[in-house]
Amino acid sequence: MDNQLEGAGQTELPYQVRIENFEGPLDLLLHLIKKSEINIYDIPIALITGQYLDYLETMTELNLSVAGEFLVMAATLLQIKSKMLLPVDETVKDEDDGPDPREELVRRLLEYKSYKDAARQLDSQERMWREIYTRAPAPQEEEGPAGEETLDDVSLFDLVDALQGILNRNPGKSLMEIIPDNLTVRDRMNTILEALEGRESVSFAALFEASSHRLVIIVTFLALLELIRLRTARVYQPENFGPILVSRNFSLVPEPAELDDSEWR
Repeated sequence: MDNQLEGAGQTELPYQVRIENFEGPLDLLLHLIKKSEINIYDIPIALITGQYLDYLETMTELNLSVAGEFLVMAATLLQIKSKMLLPVDETVKDEDDGPDPREELVRRLLEYKSYKDAARQLDSQERMWREIYTRAPAPQEEEGPAGEETLDDVSLFDLVDALQGILNRNPGKSLMEIIPDNLTVRDRMNTILEALEGRESVSFAALFEASSHRLVIIVTFLALLELIRLRTARVYQPENFGPILVSRNFSLVPEPAELDDSEWR
């Protein structure tokens, strides 16, 4: 049985989802600041660096492809942390101490956040104008659940947090559970689409209730990310701090020829 589990892991783990298609390192920092209710003007660099590195470890475990810019940011955080840990030379005048090592990072975060807020506002205005000046729906396109939001409001890191909660509830491997030999991201994509068929939405947690095995949970998560990347599925929260819901995007599923088969092996 152990050999079967190892074989399944070796078959599937080479597949990676490129997270730069979803979020970047500044998005992760903003997520951590919001999650920990940190003052962006006074970032506890030791705390945020530890949380950031923990996230990189989690994303590596989930087989998410960590882009080089995430590693550059990790190095930047460690450099800032080391500067702030240096003892203060009291013999040096205050004006010679130099700027706060966090100053440039805070500037970048504020600038990036302003761009994201502006983009979200423009998107809201576009939705409002679409409702005022209606047009006939495109062929084979339907309306999704009312009031839904896409990954603009439910970030990749919100999904990673939700998944981590599921994994924490299923820490071990069931020795009696049989993992199918054909466990692949493509098969799990089809399973998710079947679960969404005929329903307005399904809770994120419900997609993982059928199995308690860690490998199946991770592959299912990768399959959901791939569906989101292909704009075949979407995630949203109908209310603040409410459950994350998944629904069909009601658009055409890409033909197999449109996908790089090498990514699925």
